[in-house]
Amino acid sequence: MQADVHSDPLAGGSTPDPQGEPGAWSVIRAALLDQTGLVRALASGRRRGLEPPHYVRTELRYVDLKGQRHLQITEYDERQAHTRNVTGADAEKAVDELIDLPYGSWHVETTTETVRLRYTKKGKELLQRQEDSREQETGHDRVKQRMLDPAAPFLIELGISDHLGKVKPSRQSKYKQIDEFCKLLAPAVDEAIAAGRIKTGRPLQVVDLGCGNAYLTLAAYHLLSEAGHDVRMTGIDRTPAARTRNTRVVEALGWQEHLRFVDATIQDAELDVRPDVVLALHACDTATDDALARAVGWEAPLVLAAPCCHHDIQKQLKSVTPPAPYALMTRYGIVRERFADVLTDALRAAVLRQVGYRVEVVQFVDSQHTPRNLLLRAARTGAMPTDDLRSEYEALTGEWQVTPRLAQLLLDPSNVPPAGVVS
Repeated sequence: MQADVHSDPLAGGSTPDPQGEPGAWSVIRAALLDQTGLVRALASGRRRGLEPPHYVRTELRYVDLKGQRHLQITEYDERQAHTRNVTGADAEKAVDELIDLPYGSWHVETTTETVRLRYTKKGKELLQRQEDSREQETGHDRVKQRMLDPAAPFLIELGISDHLGKVKPSRQSKYKQIDEFCKLLAPAVDEAIAAGRIKTGRPLQVVDLGCGNAYLTLAAYHLLSEAGHDVRMTGIDRTPAARTRNTRVVEALGWQEHLRFVDATIQDAELDVRPDVVLALHACDTATDDALARAVGWEAPLVLAAPCCHHDIQKQLKSVTPPAPYALMTRYGIVRERFADVLTDALRAAVLRQVGYRVEVVQFVDSQHTPRNLLLRAARTGAMPTDDLRSEYEALTGEWQVTPRLAQLLLDPSNVPPAGVVS
């Protein structure tokens, strides 16, 4: 059973609605302070028109330390997690301080229900409550939270977890990559919904470009479906063997009605409807640029791309005269290669900003799991580029005498990216 509760943000969100239900914030606060009932809570996104919180997301759960129950608060910035454990009056004070922060959404899981609070585009609070049943775990050795349960059936079907629901030793890095990617995906979707960029009341359209063996495709579908979204997922790839395997896995899971795979290149892919979210994990070299350009052409509200190799700019740097005094940046092959990686992604972010996207460049997983661990997270705002933004970009590309592939696709007036949506 699911119920919606609306409350008045001008009244602090704690007044009852006309039907006698408690106010939205009273429900959230009570759940967060329930030491025996709270399983996990996540605050993310930001409210429209307000400055974003200092931390991109905050997770809460209870842990037992030295025989006493503590509220564990883990706050994430763009680089790392910051954890603190509080109890008694300090826990109540901490909860009240978190509630006052301008997060755009709260997702709270208790032993009896799932509670979701988000702000609509007009700033109105919308509370959803759905009956659920789960166990509370308070062991302190579970400090690091997982977005994906290793026992999830799709992980077993993919061969990442064994039949007992444990991640295989040889697949730990792959599991960690998709789990950390999902930790960034979930709050980004919540924020886009809270800001009104992704419309509610219809299926959530998600596309994975260059999906390969579909690890991320299936993980994203599972994650967003478990969060209550009606997901329609499309994986785009040209590898017949992978597509056959992926289809077999989807059919085994019973997901074939909402998850499909399309035989197409990134450049030629056509969709029935415009996507809300575009994903690209480790598309090689300029394939990442192709993926970003398609997302822009579709006017996708949210784009998450983790680039792979960066050969294009590396090759260009071999034949240029570096601006003084930076000759040392390209003299040694390994240094030039790493500099090209940084320069490529910085320029990609700059190009996306010029076509109406707000962009963050973050590390999504530790380098021990993959050296290709940067993520471009772009949200469409439609903002026009400023003169300073253009001149900064032109000065950088001019000094280094490089032409990014993404700029050719998006900034060249004669090369407008096709929408690729079947009307």
